[in-house]
Amino acid sequence: MARCIVAEAEKILDREFPVHNKGFVRLVDYMGGDDRIVQAARVSYGSGTKTVREDAALIDYLLRNEHTSPFEQVVLTFHVKMPIFVARQWIRHRTARLNEISGRYSVMKDEFWLPEPQALALQSKDNKQGRQEESLPPEQAAAVIQKLEAGQKEAYAQYKALVDSGLARELARVNLPLSMYTEWYWQMDLHNLFRFLALRLDGHAQKEIRDYAKVLLDICAVVAPMATASFKSNLLGGARLNASELQAVKAMLAGGESGLSGRELERLQEKLGL
Repeated sequence: MARCIVAEAEKILDREFPVHNKGFVRLVDYMGGDDRIVQAARVSYGSGTKTVREDAALIDYLLRNEHTSPFEQVVLTFHVKMPIFVARQWIRHRTARLNEISGRYSVMKDEFWLPEPQALALQSKDNKQGRQEESLPPEQAAAVIQKLEAGQKEAYAQYKALVDSGLARELARVNLPLSMYTEWYWQMDLHNLFRFLALRLDGHAQKEIRDYAKVLLDICAVVAPMATASFKSNLLGGARLNASELQAVKAMLAGGESGLSGRELERLQEKLGL
């Protein structure tokens, strides 16, 4: 089979999908789609299936049973513009290939992320790395945004003054805040992209990176719709149980008690959406 052309994916190439006030995700290129996945799988066992319905069933079987190599045949390349604090979470997924704009070569733009008022909340009392669900009162949120914006303007003014004075750009940049926007080209195969999305679409992930992950998921659905539908069904919408949780579910299905209590029971209920 020659290069896979996905007609719907061709339509969105180079289109910017906005995220937040100044960010975006752009599909630069792709290699393969659903056809490539089934073609790669058929190499292992002959001609295989032929209809769209059978192709979807094959893809679902592969994903459900963690036959990952056919999904690695599909590769997507994105151009992403995001705040640095989002990029530093994003970069932890080390299976990608990327190239980021350099503050050593370029003068950084006067572009900073500011939260929407409803995104502002106090520190969670039971989650050391998250915020409470309840938003700040409007007046308090407005005051926070004003402080953030003032700090950003001051930091950039000092940075620009240092650059204009002739100081090396690699030194002038060091006081710039995490809210500044950065850009990179980011390439990842579909198997690892699904792993990224499973983590970054989870409710425990920071909201701001979830916002980017939602756009990535929508683009995946254009490039490989059958594979993305299977991912949503089996991974994103599913739940992985440990041994004690599985035993608890078996006990409850048999009409008994779960045998769990405290935090263990809370985790199971959370997984089951109870």
